[in-house]
Amino acid sequence: MENNEFAKIFWDIADFLELKQDNIFKIRAYRKAAQVLGSLDQDLEDIYRSGGIKGLEEIPGIGQHIAEKIEEQIKTGHVSAYQKLAKEFPKGFLEIINIPGLGPKTALLLHKKFKADTPAKIEKLAKSGQLEKLPGMGAKKIANILRGINLKKASHGRFLLDDATAHAELIVDELKTLPAVKRILPCGSLRRGQETIGDIDILVISNDPGKVMNKFATLPAVQNILAKGETKSSVILRNGMQADLRVVPERSFGTAAHYFTGSKQHNITIRQLAQKKGWKVSEYGIFKGNKYIGGKSEEEVFAKFGLQYIPPELREMRGEFEAAAKHELPVLVELSDIKGDLHMHTTATDGHNTIEEMALAAKKLGYEYIAITDHTISTRVAGGLNAKETLDNINKIKAAAKKIAGIKLLAGAEVDILPDGQLDLPDEILKLLDIVLVAVHSNFKMPRDKMTARVIKALSNKYACILTHPTGRLINEREPYAIDLEAILQAAKENNIIIEINAHPKRLDLTDVYCLRAKKLGIKLAINTDAHSVDQLGLMKYGVLTARRGWLEKKDVVNTLPLDKLLKLLYAKR
Repeated sequence: MENNEFAKIFWDIADFLELKQDNIFKIRAYRKAAQVLGSLDQDLEDIYRSGGIKGLEEIPGIGQHIAEKIEEQIKTGHVSAYQKLAKEFPKGFLEIINIPGLGPKTALLLHKKFKADTPAKIEKLAKSGQLEKLPGMGAKKIANILRGINLKKASHGRFLLDDATAHAELIVDELKTLPAVKRILPCGSLRRGQETIGDIDILVISNDPGKVMNKFATLPAVQNILAKGETKSSVILRNGMQADLRVVPERSFGTAAHYFTGSKQHNITIRQLAQKKGWKVSEYGIFKGNKYIGGKSEEEVFAKFGLQYIPPELREMRGEFEAAAKHELPVLVELSDIKGDLHMHTTATDGHNTIEEMALAAKKLGYEYIAITDHTISTRVAGGLNAKETLDNINKIKAAAKKIAGIKLLAGAEVDILPDGQLDLPDEILKLLDIVLVAVHSNFKMPRDKMTARVIKALSNKYACILTHPTGRLINEREPYAIDLEAILQAAKENNIIIEINAHPKRLDLTDVYCLRAKKLGIKLAINTDAHSVDQLGLMKYGVLTARRGWLEKKDVVNTLPLDKLLKLLYAKR
């Protein structure tokens, strides 16, 4: 059972308890456990096998009661408390309460009144006009429900990048144990680093495809076998994703890797270039007539056409062929270039680890510096800090810095942008911080012009350093708020503001397209994790993927700088 499946059980328990108006602290404990388990980089069942229930209790945020339920699931295949709660509510109820804009109380009302237990039934009711007769159900509320249903439809069959990566790595690690596997490579949109993934494509070189196919079809993660052949198989994994495996001969690996990586339009362009030369390109190689003339490696494929090697992240038809023909492709930023993380939260607000724990974990990653940036007072749901508490936190960060050698701790805060554009901490506090992050955490439904003016005003504050998660989106869950990003970027340029690429797979915000736009405008960016636990510091790789898709180089990203140059940049505005 995957970690995210354990996490879902506890998310569901929390939702059920909230519907029952149970103890708020119990609900928070379950949600905290779900968040921790969903971001855990170790396999939960492995932790239990090696350390038992005490090993589970050592996970931050997992107490005795949660650990006992995890143990029950592992031993029996179910959690009795979860099953009992589920019986108290209509079948499929959680599916409809997760529609953005609906909410549990409205969902329960619709189920009682109309026996609505699926998004399709609720959509039909909303369009029929029947919902307007219900108390509190105005046109705006109905429009929000329909928007939420459409958002769910748009995300159907698409999985977050980290979920797809974890499952692909699981398959690759299992198949690598076979001597018959000479080389293996995940391809498709996963290799290109897209923010959501439809299915997993894996390519293998092997002289014994039968053994590889048998192993693939019997992996523990496989739920159903769709097709099983000599060189191609397709399965459905337990999380609902489809995974396809192709085995090719060694001489075809380059063209096969290129073909199965995509994108579709990029591949069409390669075929068109081949046609002009009188060649043919397929997953099996490059051919002149019936004669094989190349295709063993991707480098060879591009070289045949006189092109610089195009990294997978750039294969989206955004000018990569023109740049490759001139050998002017950028040297893309690498994960190894990152020297620090400038956005993270601790137990001072809604994080799961202390300042010291975050610092030590970052030090293990080889970072030169980090910024501790807990929330401010207006983010009440996260336990945001007021002015006095922020001062206390600054002192705690400085005290922790004295204890931990080998890494610099910057005292920061993620400061709320209020609806009028003011920041929710006074300047006399802001000036004491090493780094000031500014962000929108409320009033997401403001009109576009007002939201844009709100953020632009905040960027003019002389202490503001970085605008975090600029559109506020949560992929597959919440649409971006209405904002003129072009105007925001122009304001960032005028005010020397750094724009964040939030590396959390639910955010990946700024998007790749706007990363490229920011680069063209000469705006600096920071790749941050927004980590709420030590495990989430490892999410940095997804932000780097987004940066690479946006054509960013090391020079474009501020947290590739050594500490002295970073501090000079941060203090340039003051």
